[in-house]
Amino acid sequence: MRRALLIFLIINCFIVAFLVRSVFTLLTLLVEDGSTDAIHPAEIPAPNSPLIDRRPQLIPKIIHQTYVNDTVPERWRESQKSCVDLHEDYEYKLWTDAKSRELIATEYPWFLATFDNYSQPIQRADAIRYFVLAHFGGIYIDLDDGCNRRLDPLLSYPAWVRRTKPTGISNDAMGSVPHHPFFTMVIESLIPYNRNWKLPYVTVMYSTGPLFLSVIWQEYKRGRGGPGSGRPGSLGEVASGVLGGNAGPWDGSEAGRVRVLMGDEYNKQPWAFFRWHGGSSWHGRDAQLIFWMGRHWKILTACGLLLAGVVGLVFWWIWGRVLLLGERRKKVGKSAEWAQRIPLWRSNSSSKAYELVERHEV
Repeated sequence: MRRALLIFLIINCFIVAFLVRSVFTLLTLLVEDGSTDAIHPAEIPAPNSPLIDRRPQLIPKIIHQTYVNDTVPERWRESQKSCVDLHEDYEYKLWTDAKSRELIATEYPWFLATFDNYSQPIQRADAIRYFVLAHFGGIYIDLDDGCNRRLDPLLSYPAWVRRTKPTGISNDAMGSVPHHPFFTMVIESLIPYNRNWKLPYVTVMYSTGPLFLSVIWQEYKRGRGGPGSGRPGSLGEVASGVLGGNAGPWDGSEAGRVRVLMGDEYNKQPWAFFRWHGGSSWHGRDAQLIFWMGRHWKILTACGLLLAGVVGLVFWWIWGRVLLLGERRKKVGKSAEWAQRIPLWRSNSSSKAYELVERHEV
């Protein structure tokens, strides 16, 4: 029995190790707060400060946004106008569905089939923002994010994203120099992560959305780059546009670093860069279910542990029954073998005596 228990525990350890390895990057997001690469308030000059002009401009002055066509809904026109009006010296690009597909077909034909076959329109909207940042550089802003101040201080970082809750980073506001290795790695990871998880919300989040971006961010920082790993280069190369476009892990250089805009700097303070105007219109009932699960995660975790315990006991009971059945069969086999070696005795009716009869005579 001890040997059986040991085998059972070893098998379960292998199963647990395999499952942990499969979701290791997701697990690391639970303890990732982005503080290591955070853009601290002390780094950001106040609005209209003369210090802004003394900072290097690495990211080109381009604002990217996306929508189905050129007619932006009324509820987002105010937020759109706030960014355009504050940045008259920036180039503004509104990427419609037609313009997005044209860019992919012209510059990235290897991705066109995947782009066309996405089941959810929001997946194409997610994907194109990564491509335009990797190709042109600049700052991408969701239409429901209005600008609260000029974004000039954010041009000093080779690449930046924003922290989101409960964990990871979001893709609604991002900035990058052209061909930054992180965003090159992102666009090269879109095809491998293009899977249908049955629930639309989960499919979007893990194929093109914030969860996908957060996973690639973790892989990038851990040094697990994509094919053709490239050298991030120096800040001087970034500023002069020499930075290579090959995907690769971060080598620790400042040029390859992805900085993180925290909540206060994003939209929680009067001096924050953005103001949220409401959005996420693509969320369906499955998203509501997942949000409900997020609000009750403690109860669900306890239920999950209880269920895992019950399943473990059931498997242990089945394992025990299989071993018991094996032992019984082994004993039956030994009994049959022993019986073949014992001579049979039968009664002789005439003499009331017993005579020995060899097995082969019966």
